[in-house]
Amino acid sequence: MKPLITCALFVSLAPALVCEDAEHQMIRADEVIHRMFAGDVQREALSGGYAGTRRYLLENERLHNRAELVAAVRCNPDGTKHFEVLSETGGGSVNRRVLRKMLESETETSGPAIRPKTRLTTDNYEFSMVGTEPVEGRPTYVIDVVPKRQDEYLMDGRIWVDATDYALVRADGRPARNPSLWTRSIHFVQRYQKNGAFWFPVSTDSITEALIFGTTHVNIVYFDYVPNTADSASEQASIREITYANH
Repeated sequence: MKPLITCALFVSLAPALVCEDAEHQMIRADEVIHRMFAGDVQREALSGGYAGTRRYLLENERLHNRAELVAAVRCNPDGTKHFEVLSETGGGSVNRRVLRKMLESETETSGPAIRPKTRLTTDNYEFSMVGTEPVEGRPTYVIDVVPKRQDEYLMDGRIWVDATDYALVRADGRPARNPSLWTRSIHFVQRYQKNGAFWFPVSTDSITEALIFGTTHVNIVYFDYVPNTADSASEQASIREITYANH
């Protein structure tokens, strides 16, 4: 069941409907990524980390498995995540062997020693600009990402980056390396939304095709996400300064 651990961490590519925008087309993909990383670092510093709740739902028709787990998450300023399981329903072995293992794996990869090796940076990926596309009324840059090494915690696919805030809006793809010989394919889509001055994940959907287990769908819903620091007027002003600086 290891493939399920990987697929839900990312956190076939449908072609984007690209609109030509001269102002946004002039920027290079690497420059967008640089601005996104710089904005992320400053937003993380201002937020002091975050806290929230997740609901995991796993379904596998072949094995007649359905399991649900709700967990609270707290993220330190350095990106390290800590989980507390609030409730579990469904197959005990699925929760224990898959869903809880997903939490453990994400905690491990969020640590300061491993996190830099998994982030969307030029150290880990090659980036190429596809174009621009509106997402929920906001302009985004559409960028193809190719991992520089075969690592199950890197992705191969496409991302959408907000053209105003330089924040990740969507990631669509597959792990750079299948975690098991029994895995035929893994496909995931992760979405983010702006909440006040900050961007938080709202959902992750992943589908794993495996030789023995068949098709497994994992859906993660993120809610009640808030920064650890109080949302003050001065913080809002600082975020606006970050946005202007990125331009």
